[in-house]
Amino acid sequence: MLYLVATPIGNMEDITLRALETLRNVDFVASEDTRHTGMLLKRFEISKPQIAFHEHNEDRVCNRIIGILKDGKSVALVTDAGTPGIADPGYSIIQRALAEKLPFTMIPGPTGLIMAVVLSGLPVHSFTFRGFPPRKPGPRKRFFAVDGRSPHTLIFYESPYRLEAFFKDALEVYGDRKAALANDLTKRFEQVERGTLSELLAYTTKKSLKGEFIIVIEGLDKASAALATEQDEETDPYRYLDKDDARDEETEDIEPADPAESDRIDVG
Repeated sequence: MLYLVATPIGNMEDITLRALETLRNVDFVASEDTRHTGMLLKRFEISKPQIAFHEHNEDRVCNRIIGILKDGKSVALVTDAGTPGIADPGYSIIQRALAEKLPFTMIPGPTGLIMAVVLSGLPVHSFTFRGFPPRKPGPRKRFFAVDGRSPHTLIFYESPYRLEAFFKDALEVYGDRKAALANDLTKRFEQVERGTLSELLAYTTKKSLKGEFIIVIEGLDKASAALATEQDEETDPYRYLDKDDARDEETEDIEPADPAESDRIDVG
């Protein structure tokens, strides 16, 4: 059996009893970062052989994990923080398990995007998770514009190195909507900044920011949506295609973060 095990996004006390029981009982633990997971296992006095499973070796290690599962052994998949498969490794192994008709299940737990949208104070009855936007301005604006007329609250992940550019482009595409910026959730210095996109832009330009960030932006209200339907040409996402972006149109990468970013962004 394959178990997708959610782990804490900051505060170790958030791990569930089922997660601990599963980690104690499986034959192997597939980890995004064996050192990080090793500290988690050591804290709870769990000793299990680990298999490194991350974006750089997914294809090769998928084959190994599938082989282990076919031999009747159990594997727990964990990421550095949060729920496997949410902006983290996990999707590929799920697809392989489905193709091979192998059983798998989830051990639920912390997920950063849910905590962020609840703490944002914005509507939570309907929301869209968009993950990491592209790094370059043109593709990023088109990425935003896809949801320009959506009434649903929007949730994004972003690196601290690109927050200012994120808010500049979001302000241009969405207008000055209400938004929230969540940082270091469940940790000692947890912070949620609320305001308009322009206010959050001003906040990010004045601060030296570190850690993991989740941005929540309100959806389009009914009055603005009605007006937007009369401006189809003006709301065409491809109006944001700049000359500098054209040559990168076919190769634009959303993740991973830039090589200059020494720390991987884990928001769970």
